[in-house]
Amino acid sequence: MFRIVARVLSLLFAFDLAVLGHDIPNDVTVQAFLKPAGNRLQLLVRVPVAALRDINFPFREQGYMDLARSRELLADAAIQWVADAVDVEEDGRRLERPRVRQTQLSLISDRSFRSFDEALAHTMGEPLPETTNVFWNQTMLDVLFEYPIRSEQSRFSIHPGLARLGQRVVTVLRFLPPGGAVRAFEFTGDPGMVLLDPRWHQAALQFVRLGFLHILDGTDHLLFLFCLVIPIRRLWSLVPVVTSFTVAHSITLIASEYGLGPTGLWFPPLIEALIAASIVWMALENIVQTGSPRHRWMVAFGFGLVHGFGFSFALRETLQFAGTHLLTSLLSFNVGVELGQLLVLTLMIPLLGLLFRYVVAERMGTIILSALVAHTGWHWMVERWEVFRQFRLPQPEFTARTMAPLLGWLTLGVVLAGLLWLISVSSRLRSFRRD
Repeated sequence: MFRIVARVLSLLFAFDLAVLGHDIPNDVTVQAFLKPAGNRLQLLVRVPVAALRDINFPFREQGYMDLARSRELLADAAIQWVADAVDVEEDGRRLERPRVRQTQLSLISDRSFRSFDEALAHTMGEPLPETTNVFWNQTMLDVLFEYPIRSEQSRFSIHPGLARLGQRVVTVLRFLPPGGAVRAFEFTGDPGMVLLDPRWHQAALQFVRLGFLHILDGTDHLLFLFCLVIPIRRLWSLVPVVTSFTVAHSITLIASEYGLGPTGLWFPPLIEALIAASIVWMALENIVQTGSPRHRWMVAFGFGLVHGFGFSFALRETLQFAGTHLLTSLLSFNVGVELGQLLVLTLMIPLLGLLFRYVVAERMGTIILSALVAHTGWHWMVERWEVFRQFRLPQPEFTARTMAPLLGWLTLGVVLAGLLWLISVSSRLRSFRRD
């Protein structure tokens, strides 16, 4: 009697596992390698079996996976859930459906996908013993696909449309071009078609677009720009202010991406708090100061250095699309930011002019608008400062390695301060001569 009950419970347990296999998993991580070699392109993929829905893997006693009979389903599962969802292009030409060269079931604990050679050897190696006691959701499907290509020197693109595998799918792809360094990519969801080795103009156009969209989507940067514009609103007076802001954030953006900025977890919350503080400062300056503010370009330059770090945080995840054109991509991103700023200014200046002419007096309108911006910026500053306070700052270590970046920034600061002083003196001399 006891054996019968145990058998029934094990079958019910196995049935529940099979039913759960049709549920959409929350988080799925897919690992992949893409390597051109000769006249073939190898795509090596590892995907959790739990993400392969509608595949009824057979099981044996106590709900364990029947590995022998399951292997017959692996090729079809790989085509249905991976090959049909991935598009690969060679020099803009879509490749045909790949051939399934080999499939393999692996345990979750397997670490062979640390490198392409290890993963390839594991996938082409001996399968798991048929007597292995493992549940279906404790296994991974490893697949080697092969595409016929014209040349390994071609430029390849890939569209990893694997978002349907789970509610949140992260695809970690490593591209191994012939004779080049491994390029790592990480996509969340469906990134669309990705150029794995873009030409310089392709990278430039892509990052111009990213910079343009980023400034339009960056509320804090737009509010800072709004505060700069309110008391001026004359194009030729705004040119040096906006240009100064752009030059400043370009300096820190490029320097940060080349590893010259702090890398601690405490640094982004600090910068975000300082960006909010810059908005409050500019708004209060508009309220207190009467007339057209002098030397606003200097203030814009100082705060632009802070905003540049903020841009760098947003750009880090997308620099994987730059290929070998890092500097070109950074400069193009700044061009896109500048274009976005010009678009905002062309809309903002006429609207402010109409507001101050027909709705409210200029001085009163400046105070009201600046007060609203200061209120918003203050709340941001308080919230972000509280986040920053949760981090414990590391104790400084005065070594040659830690002092080198600091000395570099100090040297750059001295040079910039000297340039600002020279520009200020020349401006005063021109003003004196006019008088």
